[in-house]
Amino acid sequence: MIKIDLAGQIAIVTGGNRGIGDAIASTLLKAGASVAAVDLNMENHEYDKAKYLPIQSDVSDFDAAKTVVKQVFDRFGRIDIIVANAGINRDQVLWKMTKENWEDVIKVDLGGAFNYFAAASLIMKEQRSGKLIAISSINGLRGKFGQTNYSAAKAGVVGLVKAAAKELGKYSVRANVVAPGFIITEMTDRMPQKFKDAAIDETALKKAGRTDDIANAVVFLASDLSSHITGEIIKVDGGQYI
Repeated sequence: MIKIDLAGQIAIVTGGNRGIGDAIASTLLKAGASVAAVDLNMENHEYDKAKYLPIQSDVSDFDAAKTVVKQVFDRFGRIDIIVANAGINRDQVLWKMTKENWEDVIKVDLGGAFNYFAAASLIMKEQRSGKLIAISSINGLRGKFGQTNYSAAKAGVVGLVKAAAKELGKYSVRANVVAPGFIITEMTDRMPQKFKDAAIDETALKKAGRTDDIANAVVFLASDLSSHITGEIIKVDGGQYI
């Protein structure tokens, strides 16, 4: 059995307070990394305070992202992993979509990824190492009824990562995407059962995913096991996309 060892690695996880983000932070910690979790609303988690740094911040704020990245760098002396996970949804059909609902989702889901990737890229260039990982969605690859804003933002994340992979590859910085399908979280668990059943029925495995499924893919991309993978999309969806 291969064990992933991220000892000495420093990670920032946006949207790291709950759900997929907290699962990613927890799994990175278990693999030996130190983790700064960034969220608009941070709660107390019983993690090792020497290796876990909770930071309350708005990921859509460009200058705040630079401040957070500097804070983490000043504390730990390096930054090895950025996981751009923070996201919101404001679902509505196109002809009813408000300007605010469009802009809010673009600012957080796409802008948040850009803000943290941009802030960390100079550090990673100078280190000549680093991993940029964005959480997109299969709905950014195929589109989804009622989610023009979300689908556009998540598709934009894919383009952002592919371009970053080309720009940063010569500095040994890798950039990849994890695209979840239907995953059980606090938010999706509140969906009407008929919608959950429909999503599960789309999957080849006929089951919903878990937050740990996403976290495991992230840790793989953060490790040397994926050292020759960049600019790629890993769908973690139980075959929902196909």
